[in-house]
Amino acid sequence: MSSRRLPLLFLVPLLLLSTIGRHGLVMAADDSSDSVLVTATRTPTPESEILVPIVVITRADLERSLATDAADTLRFQAGLDIGRNGGPGQPASLFLRGTDSNHTIVLIDGIRVNPGTIGGAALENIAAESIERIEIVKGPRSTLYGSDAIGGVVNIFTRGARSDGIEAYAGFGRYDTRSASASGGLQLGRGGLGFSASWVDSAGFPTRKDTETDRGYKNLSVSVQGRWLAGPVELRASAWRAAGTSQYSDFFLTPVDSDFEDHAAAIEAAFAAADDWRMSFRATAMQNEIQQNQSADHLRTRRTGLEWQNDVTLSSHQSLTFGAMASRERAVTAEFGSGFDVDTNVVLAYLEDRLTLGRHHVLVAGGYTDHDTAGSKVTWNLDYGFDLSPRVRLLAAAGTAFRAPDSTDRFGFGGNAALRPESSRNVEIGLQWRRSASERLTLSAFRNDIDQLIEFVITDPVTFDGINENVARARIEGVEAAWHVNGSSWEFQAAASLQNPRNLTDDTRLLRRTRESLSLSFLKSFGRYRLGADLLTAGARKDFGFPDAVTLAPYTLVNLTGRIAVTPQLDVDVRIENALDERYELASGYNTPRRSLFVGARCRFGKT
Repeated sequence: MSSRRLPLLFLVPLLLLSTIGRHGLVMAADDSSDSVLVTATRTPTPESEILVPIVVITRADLERSLATDAADTLRFQAGLDIGRNGGPGQPASLFLRGTDSNHTIVLIDGIRVNPGTIGGAALENIAAESIERIEIVKGPRSTLYGSDAIGGVVNIFTRGARSDGIEAYAGFGRYDTRSASASGGLQLGRGGLGFSASWVDSAGFPTRKDTETDRGYKNLSVSVQGRWLAGPVELRASAWRAAGTSQYSDFFLTPVDSDFEDHAAAIEAAFAAADDWRMSFRATAMQNEIQQNQSADHLRTRRTGLEWQNDVTLSSHQSLTFGAMASRERAVTAEFGSGFDVDTNVVLAYLEDRLTLGRHHVLVAGGYTDHDTAGSKVTWNLDYGFDLSPRVRLLAAAGTAFRAPDSTDRFGFGGNAALRPESSRNVEIGLQWRRSASERLTLSAFRNDIDQLIEFVITDPVTFDGINENVARARIEGVEAAWHVNGSSWEFQAAASLQNPRNLTDDTRLLRRTRESLSLSFLKSFGRYRLGADLLTAGARKDFGFPDAVTLAPYTLVNLTGRIAVTPQLDVDVRIENALDERYELASGYNTPRRSLFVGARCRFGKT
């Protein structure tokens, strides 16, 4: 898709808009079921007022899918490509809107968990049973979150103190996979306490195609949340921890395993500084650690941070959010007899103004980041919405983002301390159509230009020695559409993505990213019974190969789910994963699950 075709690409939303307009949509939509989200603006905002593309995965979606981890949940979203080196517990990479796997910030309860060593967050270690919901914001958000938010932000909320009662779950399935979890909440009048615990143990299957040795995975995840009203101050605390062992086969097909530990915690105090001014302070901490058991190799990131945020209502039409964040990160590695120990300090200040004037909706935001690695960076966002009718809104957005070189880029294999930050400029237009509270459609067309991409450049073709350099440029153009509609006993969702992720330096496709993807989801209830089907079809992708890149074939996945409400407190769930027994690859040379059956039972005690 060349730049000359971009104007035609941007005409697609306008053509659909004219089609919708001819149907005379003039009645106001019922937004009584409007969800309140926080990730797009850093402050609670009704979903209908957000001016950029978002995806929300609810607790009901997670329970129905019987997904094992966050990566398994995200892969059935069109436009979110997942690369995975094998089965349960194996490294999973997220490519959001065609950007690199380290171009998306992952938050757990608002705490950044991207490691400072290499790559993206460990999605494979975030158990689905510990998740309450996931908010995905597409497009640049460095203004509000700092480095890495080129493709977007994924905010994963753990299960917490939202209800009374206890829920227990146990399940088993193919590959000798066993799982169990418990969660609960207690309301205490002026506060509440919630917890969740999840355990997964799987014998797995061979991760590599050239070996027959099964590689298993164990994970124990625990999360706790609490809140308390102490006079005018609301106190909140949260903690999440996942620890276990992941087995794999190395480059020489030797069976090895490593222990991992991830945790994120926060303490927050919020209060009213004035009648229309709410202020909060938060202290955060995270850790990501991997220790190989067959050697002294290990990776560890520890990060602590302080946050200050203010939400000010200026009038019924205008509100401000401003604040600052400071963090200190220590990244340590020891690999192949060498390594590094690096401290990185970051300070971010931001200001966001949201304004509504009749049919016009505007968000203007600016951020200033002082980064030990990237230096001083200024980023901005401008989002605009215009109500063509009470049901139809035309959208336009533009923004910038950046990614600072991580410690491995600078001091690992091929390290180059002189690397500059990667930067991006994104523009898009789209529309939102809400026919009613039970039906909505969104469409967007975007273009993201990324400069100063870091690549490993070989300097010795014999030894393959080289150095990391800012040598590449990329352009990603695409169109996305999503439709959701539900009736009294059924629900249907469809999402499609058509994109062209190109490396402009050598005019090649960016690796592990599809040009086209489509996801469909259907759910139907019959009294005590519920049946569901999920379909994902993804086009061909390029992947690493020698001497040239290899092509991974397109694939179609179908998952079937069912539930029987045995009693009002007891449900039995069934999932048939990869029902068509499709053979496919998410990473060249690595296996993926074949047709598999999983069965589980969920029991609730008290109010939930």
